[in-house]
Amino acid sequence: MTFIGMKFLEDCPVQPLIPLYLLVGGVIGSLKVTLLLYDSTKMRQLLSKSVVIDDDDDDEYPWRQNAHKYYIHLTLSLFLFLWFILGNYWVFSVYLPNFIPPFHQPQDYCDKTLYIFAVGVLIISHTVLFLLIFCSCCIYCFSRQRFSSEED
Repeated sequence: MTFIGMKFLEDCPVQPLIPLYLLVGGVIGSLKVTLLLYDSTKMRQLLSKSVVIDDDDDDEYPWRQNAHKYYIHLTLSLFLFLWFILGNYWVFSVYLPNFIPPFHQPQDYCDKTLYIFAVGVLIISHTVLFLLIFCSCCIYCFSRQRFSSEED
C-alpha cells in the first residue's frame, strides 16, 4: 500500500486523497503490525525463559504497567478504522473515473493501477471483515447451542 501510494502520489487529480489514503494506511498499518510482532516476540521470550512474575508487588492493578502499550494499540486501531471508512468514501465517491486524462478536463482522471489497487484493497478488507464477523457469529451460535444442550 505504501509503495503504490508513494509512487502514484500525484497521479489522481480527480481525488488526490486516494494515494494519500494508501500511503498513510500502509505506514500506520505497518507500524501496528510491527508493534504486535514485537509484543508477541517479547511474550514468547518471557515464556521460553519461564519467568515467574512475583506477587510481592504492592500494585493492585498490574495491568497499569503495560497500559501505555494498550493505549497505543487502541489509538492505532481506532485511527485505522476511521481511515478505512474515509478511504471507502474517497475511493467509491469517484467510482470508475477516467483512467486517461481527457483533453477538455485534464485534471479529471485517476491512474488505473492506483485506482484498481485501492478498490482491490477495500474489497479484500470488506471480505475479511465479513468472514470474521460471520465466523464469530457461527462460533457463538454453536457454543451457545452446545452449552444449552449440556444443561439438559
